[in-house]
Amino acid sequence: MKIVSIILARGGSKGVPRKNIKILNGYPLIYYTINASLNSNVSETWVSSDDEEIISISQKFGANTIKRPIEISGDLSSSEEALMHFSKNIDFDILVFIQPTSPLILSKDINKGLKMMNKYDSVLTVSDIPHKVWINQKPIYNLNSRKMRQQETDKNYIETGSFYITKKNNLINSNCRISGKIGFLEIPYLRSFEIDTQDDFKFIELIIKNKDKLN
Repeated sequence: MKIVSIILARGGSKGVPRKNIKILNGYPLIYYTINASLNSNVSETWVSSDDEEIISISQKFGANTIKRPIEISGDLSSSEEALMHFSKNIDFDILVFIQPTSPLILSKDINKGLKMMNKYDSVLTVSDIPHKVWINQKPIYNLNSRKMRQQETDKNYIETGSFYITKKNNLINSNCRISGKIGFLEIPYLRSFEIDTQDDFKFIELIIKNKDKLN
């Protein structure tokens, strides 16, 4: 069974220009997810990009690369379009879709997710929010049976977006990164953060400098 990873890293970025190769604690952002994949049980690590500089940097750090067509690399293009393009051009049985904006993931996280594929069709990373959640000014819990103590509170999961694992047939048939029987891989809250803003870079850089405390 062939297991490969794909990191989608287009050149355009509105919030943080050139985000995927912006330097974070001495390395381009994309280095961290490439490194996590290369040290996992994934047999091939791939980067899909429309940008020649990103492709060159990714190759430097040991990733295989595939050029993504311009027509599926715009602001309105979906990740699924790039995943389908990849699946039509690269042979694999199981795909680990890793987001380059999640530099705190570890190779052991990926390996744990892969082990879960014995029981599931897809796996995604989640983190527990130890808080009571409201959406559109409405609680997603019963106000009349409010549990006050933390140990009595039901778990509320957020989708971290760090990575998704699925089978090739499921991806092609559903045109979605997750489908079928879906498993949750819970990762520590401290490793769940993503980079979307300049402030995120500063915050995550502090975490990386104290990475020994993350494990």
